[in-house]
Amino acid sequence: MLAMRRTRGAPVASHNFLALPSGVRQLLPLPRRTFATATNASTSAVASDVSSRTPPYSRLLKRLREVRRLLPTRALTLAEKILFSHLDNPEESLLEGTNNGADIRGRATLKLKPDRVAMQDASAQMALLQFMTCNLPSTAVPASIHCDHMIVGEKGADTDLPNSITGNKEVYDFLESAAKKYGIEFWPPGAGIIHQAVLENYAAPGLMMLGTDSHTPNAGGLAAIAIGVGGADAVDALVDAPWELKAPKVRGVRLEGKLSGWASPKDVILHLAGKLTVRGGTGYIVEYYGPGVESLSCTGMATISNMGAEIGATTSIFQFTPSAHIPYLHSTHRGSIADQAAAIAASPEPHNLLIADSGAEYDDEVVINLSELEPHINGPFTPDLSTPLSIFKQAVEANHWPQTFGAGLIGSCTNSSYADMTRCESLVRQASAAGLKPKADFFITPGSEQIRATVDRDGTMQTFEEAGGMVLANACGPCIGQWSRTDGVSKGEDNAIFTSYNRNFPGRNDGNRRTMNFLASPELVTAMSYTGRTDFNPMTDSIPLPDGQQFRFDPPLGTDLPSAGFAAGNPLFQPTPPTPVSSVEIVIDPSSDRLAVLEPFEPFPQGELSGMKVLVKVKGQCTTDTISAAGPWLKYKGHLPNISENTLIGAISADTEAVNTVADVDGSTHTIPELASKWKAAGQPWIVVAEHNYGEGSAREHAALQPRYLGGRIVLAKSFARIHETNLKKQGVVPLTFANEADYDRMSGCDEVSTEGLYDVLRHGGNGTVNLVVKKSKSDEEFSVPVKFNLSKDQCGFILAGSALNLLSQRSKGA
Repeated sequence: MLAMRRTRGAPVASHNFLALPSGVRQLLPLPRRTFATATNASTSAVASDVSSRTPPYSRLLKRLREVRRLLPTRALTLAEKILFSHLDNPEESLLEGTNNGADIRGRATLKLKPDRVAMQDASAQMALLQFMTCNLPSTAVPASIHCDHMIVGEKGADTDLPNSITGNKEVYDFLESAAKKYGIEFWPPGAGIIHQAVLENYAAPGLMMLGTDSHTPNAGGLAAIAIGVGGADAVDALVDAPWELKAPKVRGVRLEGKLSGWASPKDVILHLAGKLTVRGGTGYIVEYYGPGVESLSCTGMATISNMGAEIGATTSIFQFTPSAHIPYLHSTHRGSIADQAAAIAASPEPHNLLIADSGAEYDDEVVINLSELEPHINGPFTPDLSTPLSIFKQAVEANHWPQTFGAGLIGSCTNSSYADMTRCESLVRQASAAGLKPKADFFITPGSEQIRATVDRDGTMQTFEEAGGMVLANACGPCIGQWSRTDGVSKGEDNAIFTSYNRNFPGRNDGNRRTMNFLASPELVTAMSYTGRTDFNPMTDSIPLPDGQQFRFDPPLGTDLPSAGFAAGNPLFQPTPPTPVSSVEIVIDPSSDRLAVLEPFEPFPQGELSGMKVLVKVKGQCTTDTISAAGPWLKYKGHLPNISENTLIGAISADTEAVNTVADVDGSTHTIPELASKWKAAGQPWIVVAEHNYGEGSAREHAALQPRYLGGRIVLAKSFARIHETNLKKQGVVPLTFANEADYDRMSGCDEVSTEGLYDVLRHGGNGTVNLVVKKSKSDEEFSVPVKFNLSKDQCGFILAGSALNLLSQRSKGA
């Protein structure tokens, strides 16, 4: 940081403003706003007020009474109360096909009307491009865009942010112009990470929100139902069409005891991920309750809810907890919401929207004693490989993991609260007093401008910087692969990093599939960074000092909420007003290689699918990162033809045993997108064959859009991740599962596949049976593969129309 100060009123060019150190920026007059810069202070005062961010409590309570009438003897969980209170037609959703309401979970099709939509900049591009085709003057529900995904972490916030604004200007111009036209609040680059901004501004007890990011459930820490979806699902809400969800089961997690010492909220979900695995939450909402909840902060609950995505849960939610939620709402300037929520929570049980009914039953229950919980470390390469800290050293030795690590990274949407930062600060202060500096590179990512400004005001940021830490922009950065490493680690080189992030799939953070990312609490990451060793246990081990003494960390201490209140931060980072301006022209350069107007997909043929070929038989884990990589590819999120060039480049072919290498019928080898493009040009439709939990990870609808664009018609897997299965249907790709998983072994690349019964199933709203007829490419063998499907009547309509967007457009034109 520059050791300088400027007098108030000194001139500054607006394009250099964001490149200056934060301490200097605050002393300068604010520049006028243009597209792709921070917001003009004059607009911040007219952004949405608290009343417009308050859930429609009176309407929800009225709907809850209607649900009680339909289900007079049923005790409801908290998740069910909030979901059912957002039903468009409770009688249709709850009673049809459910044995008159006796078998709702896992069977009912809930048609829901969410209160709000939030979009991050990478996924917002495609969501808005789809919304534009509906020709509506504004969104039907409040919505926001958060520019957090395209800022590369490299040299620190003061350099990285202006560089990213320059490099992504045309995308930011498009997003801001569309936001202004349709009345969407636009949070500019540097304002913060979507989930932290939502928690601070939009999340509220009883709210239902859709977000175009898999970690949208972060808002469940404030007793909201917040579900990660693809852009096409978000468009449902934006155009006031009911959003469809198969009624989830509900897993109860009872928390007992109280966290102390080194244990943190992060350890609750790291431990739970180890118990349930990455598939253990699929089809479930995870509902936290019990006396242990009282000991958690609101932001700690958000950390736990955030990482529910790592077990595949539909969402996670905490019971309304006055001791945590009321102070947080007041501190974030939403006292009126706190008052209304408190009044509802104090009402009699039948009318209490914010607490589960007495006697409510869970499909499964897990009990965690917080008093006995120890810190955990999860990874590498998967977020459910969970190891207690006390035995992690033995795991390092037994698995031959690196004994040293090169970088410790704290923050991100998962762990960037004031409590996280101050607990880490207490450790840094201890080490600095002993004369120690981190041995590993140490990076800090504030979650929002509000957090950054507050920890800057309170001296926490200075503590980190004086210790040698690098403060990155208020953005996702390395968590999602937006990280330009400068420590000399080569691609393909085994190495380790420690992060407080939520996801650690191969190649996710730095593009190197051999980088082992170990997930831990920010406190643990901070302490371990002072040795740079994976086998260091800060609870028991000491660090030698130059004078021969030994240093050992005391347990971290922090503050949940700042005693002086949150600092407002730079007013340039406030959102635009949520008022539609029809005269605004949406900015898309026709020659752009980053933005392209969407062309509708062709409808389903009038009959069965025939003559398809297996593009790739995927071996092992296949995440949405595998199907549509992030990192440098994020710049093409708004240009479907260009981003399709990365389709399945991370997939391992079961035939070739190589990553991104498949063979054509003539034996020639190609990358997967090359062969897909070749077949698309030849009019050759194709399918993908895969194993379990296909599409786990991000809510990345491009992982469905790209295969569809390149000619994919079916994905046949042993099982699917929830969000991705829905995304496939929305784009007109049919997800099927093996009735007999052993049939996976019988299929190979280039086999010819045709359907039997699929067209009838689609025409009859999901009723019937489907088989696939497989002709082997290297022999005359032919056999039938029975398959299963999960298709509602509406989803069949999406597929027949070619995509959900096609159907919405038809309805819009009809209206």
